[in-house]
Amino acid sequence: MLKINEIFYSIQGESTFAGCPCIFIRLTGCNLRCKYCDTKYAYEEGDDIFLDSILATVKRFDCNMVEVTGGEPLIQDETPDLISSLIKNGYTVLLETNGSQDISSVDKRCIRIVDIKCPSSGMDNKNYWKNLDYLTTNDQLKFVIAHRQDYLYAKKILDHSAIKRRRKLFINFSPVFNKMDLKELATWILEDHLQVRLHIQLHKYIWGENTRGV
Repeated sequence: MLKINEIFYSIQGESTFAGCPCIFIRLTGCNLRCKYCDTKYAYEEGDDIFLDSILATVKRFDCNMVEVTGGEPLIQDETPDLISSLIKNGYTVLLETNGSQDISSVDKRCIRIVDIKCPSSGMDNKNYWKNLDYLTTNDQLKFVIAHRQDYLYAKKILDHSAIKRRRKLFINFSPVFNKMDLKELATWILEDHLQVRLHIQLHKYIWGENTRGV
C-alpha cells in the first residue's frame, strides 16, 4: 500500500521525454521544503491505495510511459516495489526524485531523474552526494535554476568526477518558471559551452502555472 496524491494522464513536461504522453503517479509526502515548490498540495493530501489497485488504474490509461513523482517518492518504503512492478508489466518508468534520498534501491531499468538542489531552493545542504556514484547513463540529473548564483553552483557540480566519467549522462538545466529568464540562461550555457540541456516545464506553458492533474 502506498499513499497516493493523484494519478493522471498528461503530456510529459520535463526531462528528455518532454512532449510525450505519460501517466503520472504522484505520491504524498516530501521531506524538503523548497522555496519555489509548486506541488505543496502533495505534502499531506492523499489516500492509501493497494499496489494492485494502482496498477489497475494505470492500465486504464492505455499508455506505456509512467512517471513516479511527488512530493518525494522515495520517502515511502514501497516505492521501489511499485517501480519494479510497473517495469515488470512492460512500462517505461521514470522516477522524479529530489536528490536527498538514496536511489540505489531503485531498479536500474528505471530512468531516475535526480534533482541537485541549488542555493535558491534553500535545501542545497540536503543533497545526497553518494547518488552521483549510483547514476548510470540511463539516468538524468536536473538543476533548477533561479539566478546566477544557482547557475555557477550547478556549473561547479558538473566538474565532479562521477559526472565527468559518464559522458552520455543527460543533464537538464531547468529555469524556475516566471523567475529565471530563458534567454539569459540560454546565453550563459552557450557562453560557457556547457554540454547540458535547457529544459523548460512544458506542461506549465500548455496549461498554466497552477493547474493540477495535467
